[in-house]
Amino acid sequence: MDELIRSGSYVALQLPSELLKVVEIQPNITISLGKFGAFQTNNLIGRPFHVTYEIVDKPSRDGGSNLRPVPAAELHELGIGDTTTPDEAVIGNDGVDFEVVDTEGKVVMRTNQFINEDGANQILTLEDIEALKKADNSAGKDVIAKILESHTSLDKKTAFSLAKYTLRKSRKYMKRFTVLPIDVPVIVKWVMDGKDAPRIMEMREETLSLVTSWSNVHWGGAHGNESCNGLGQTDHNRWLVVDEISGLLVAAMAEQMGILHSRPRDSMSLSEDVLRNVAATEINGISESHEESGRTKESDPIRIQQARIHRQELFMSGTTNTITLVHQNAQPNLSLLTYFGYNTSDPDMNHPLYTNLKEISFLQLLHPEEDYGYLEPAESTPEQLKEMKSRQKSAYYRKRRRWQRTKAIVEETRAGGFAGLAVASAMTPASILHTLVPLLRGGAQIVVYSPTVEPLTEIVDCYSKARRSAFALAENPVVPCEEYPVDPRLLIGVSLHTARSRPWQVLPGRTHPKMSGRGGSEGYVFVGTKVYPAEGTIEARGFRKRRKLDVSTNGTQHGSPALQSELPHTESQSEVDMEVDKEVVSLIDNAQSTVGD
Repeated sequence: MDELIRSGSYVALQLPSELLKVVEIQPNITISLGKFGAFQTNNLIGRPFHVTYEIVDKPSRDGGSNLRPVPAAELHELGIGDTTTPDEAVIGNDGVDFEVVDTEGKVVMRTNQFINEDGANQILTLEDIEALKKADNSAGKDVIAKILESHTSLDKKTAFSLAKYTLRKSRKYMKRFTVLPIDVPVIVKWVMDGKDAPRIMEMREETLSLVTSWSNVHWGGAHGNESCNGLGQTDHNRWLVVDEISGLLVAAMAEQMGILHSRPRDSMSLSEDVLRNVAATEINGISESHEESGRTKESDPIRIQQARIHRQELFMSGTTNTITLVHQNAQPNLSLLTYFGYNTSDPDMNHPLYTNLKEISFLQLLHPEEDYGYLEPAESTPEQLKEMKSRQKSAYYRKRRRWQRTKAIVEETRAGGFAGLAVASAMTPASILHTLVPLLRGGAQIVVYSPTVEPLTEIVDCYSKARRSAFALAENPVVPCEEYPVDPRLLIGVSLHTARSRPWQVLPGRTHPKMSGRGGSEGYVFVGTKVYPAEGTIEARGFRKRRKLDVSTNGTQHGSPALQSELPHTESQSEVDMEVDKEVVSLIDNAQSTVGD
C-alpha cells in the first residue's frame, strides 16, 4: 500500500458526519462534497494519508490551495470534556435527584430532566442559518458560534450534554474531511453506510474477519514445492473461493495473503517483470537474430510484440499463493476490486492479482467439454498463417492463448489439493460443498457465510454424527440424494458461529447502547475441517487383561469361585488368547490339584 496519495488511485474521504465518500484522484479534477464545499485534486496528490483538511473559501497566496491542514490540537478541541462527579458530591437533601450538589449545597452537575428540545429554543431560523453559511469565511466556525449563542436553553444543559450538542453542530457545519487509504474495512463501512448492504449480503466487518480467521488464509511465501500434484502447483498455498458479494471476499483473502495492493511503481518496471517471470530464452533468441541488423533490444518491434504475447501468458499463471474463484456466470462480479487498483476488464500487469487470481465457472469445472472456451480452436498451418492479415493472425493467437489458459486452469482445479474453501453465495450450500469439498486436501478449512442461519443448520445436520453413522450402515448409499445431499464422512468438527460488534456509550451513570446502531441480518458462519474417509473395514484388536491370582503359602487359592469357573473356558480360547505367563499357569495347576485333594 502506498504511503502517499498518488494520481489514478482511489481514496476515501471521511466527512464530519462520519460518512465516507470514495473518489478517484485524477489530476485537474474538482471534487465536490456537497454542502461542505469543493477542492482540486491537485492539492492532495503527493500528500500523506490520515490528514484532516479544512476547506477555506479564500485560497492561500503561495499555491492557490483552498485546503488547510488542521493541527491535532485543534481537532481535539471538540472532544467531550470531563463530566465525572467528585467523590464528595451528594444528592440534594430535598430528595430531588435531577441535580448533584456538594456538601455546601452548590450545584456541581445538572441533568436534562426539565429541558424540552424543540424548535422554540433556537432563535435563528433556517433562512438566518443559510445566510450565515453564505457569508461565513471561517469554515463553519462562526455559524456554530451563532447557533450556540442563540440557543435559549444552553445554560440549562449539563457539561456532557453541552459537549454533545456542540459536537453535533460541528459535524453538521464544519467544512472538514480526512483522507483515508482504501482497505477492506473502509470498503465495508462505505457500502454498509451507503444503503447498498445487499450488494455484499450484509456482511459486516467483524463477520468478514471471522470468515478470514476460520479459513486460516495467510501468505504462503513467494516460492513453494512444485512437485506436489504433478501440475507445478503447490498444495498448501492455493485457495478456493465462491464470491457473490462483488469481490469483497476475494479482497479480504487477498489482503491476508499480501496480494491485494499494487506493487510500488518504482520497484520493478514492466520489462524487468516480464524478463524475470517468462521464458527469457525465447526473447533472447529473437533478439539475437536481429543483432546483426543493428537494431537494439529496446527498439526491436518483434521484441515488443513478444513482450505483449508474454504479458498475456502471465495472466492467471501464478503457481503459489493463488486464489481460484469459482463462479456460476459467464464472467464473475468483482467490481469492488476496482478500488484496489485491479480492473477485471483491463487488469494491470504490475498488480499481484494479475497472476495470482484465477477464474473458473462451475460449467468448466463439472462439464468442461460443454464449455465453448474449453474447446480447442482450429489450428492453422504455417501456409495459412502467412496468408492471414495482421488482425486475423492476432485474433488467431489470442484465441489459442485463451484456450491454453482455460485448459490449464481447469486441469489444475480438477486435480484438487487446495488448502481451504471460503463461500459467500446465495446458492444452496449443499450443492457447493458437494462439488468443491473433494478438491481440498486433508485438514483444509471450509467456511461458508450466510446472512440467515437456516441454510447453515441444514449443512450442520448433513455432517452430523448421526447422519455419518447412518451413512456407514447403509448399503450402497448414493451421493447426492434427498437423504444424503453431501458425503457426511468428508467433514468433521462442524459448527456455527456469529459475531456482532455493538457500539456502547460508556460513561458514569450513562452507559447504554448507542441509539444510532444499524440493524439488518445477524450473519452466521459455518466451519468444518476436511478429512479423508477410511477405506474398507476397521478392526480393533487388543490383549485380554490378565488377572493376578493371590495364592497363600500353603498352596490354597484365595480368589472368587467365578475365576475357577473361567479356567476351563480360558483353556479353550484361541492361540492369541492363550499367551499367558508360564508361572501363572503353574500356579493355577497347583491350585486345582490342592482343591481336588
